[in-house]
Amino acid sequence: MGARVRIVSIDTALKIYYAYPEIGNKEIGELFGTKSASTIYNKKKKARNLMLEKGQKPFDFFTVSTATAYEAWGIDVEDLEKRRNKLKKLNLT
Repeated sequence: MGARVRIVSIDTALKIYYAYPEIGNKEIGELFGTKSASTIYNKKKKARNLMLEKGQKPFDFFTVSTATAYEAWGIDVEDLEKRRNKLKKLNLT
C-alpha cells in the first residue's frame, strides 16, 4: 500500500471507482480536487507504471485502470465503504 492521499470525499472516490473501469484526467482531477495538469500527470504516471508491472494495458492512451490506480495511490475502497457506512449509522451524512 502506498502513502496516504487526500481525496475530495469518500462518496466521490466510491462513485468514480464503481462508475468507471478506466479513468482519465477529468476523473483524476475530480477525485483529488485539482485542475493541475502536472499533478494529474504524475498521478496517472504512477498508476500507469503499476499497470505495466502487472502486465495490464489501458483501453487507450488517455486512461488508466481505476482499480490499479486506486491501488497505486493507496486508496482502500473497502475502508472507504466501512467509513461511509459508519457515517450513515451516526447520521453524519
